[in-house]
Parts: sequence; C-alpha cells; structure tokens
Amino acid sequence: MADAIPAQKAPYPVAVEAGKVYFWCACGRSKTQPFCDGSHKDTGITPHQYRAEKTGQVFFCGCKASANKPLCDGSHNRL
Repeated sequence: MADAIPAQKAPYPVAVEAGKVYFWCACGRSKTQPFCDGSHKDTGITPHQYRAEKTGQVFFCGCKASANKPLCDGSHNRL
C-alpha cells in the first residue's frame, strides 16, 4: 500500500449541498483536489465518501493527515 501524499498544507473550502455525496481524495494524487479522480488506482488507498448534512461551506483536508477525514482538523499546522 502506498502512502498518502499531502496535496497542500491547508484545507480546501468547498460549498456543499445538503444530501449530495462527495468523494474526497485520500491518496493526494488526484488532479481534481480535494475530490477523487481515480488516481488512487493500484495504491491500496480508497476515497472517503462524504454526504453533506446541510448546505453550506465545509473544509476538506488538504494534507491528508486529518484524524477527522475527510474534514480538516488542523493537522496541517503540525506538518
């Protein structure tokens, strides 16, 4: 299994819609960060599904080190 690659050392602010499903890139290889584009193939890493509970802005993890995946928990401040 490959290690996740930090895409950036900051969260991705994203406007989400209630009830919509998003697939967060867990491997860091996607060209469509913070979302999966299939680049994880053959890494052993799979994307995380996120269903928005309400419409608004959320902060998806960019460093891939959050303990609250797929959302940012500030882990990028310790990298």
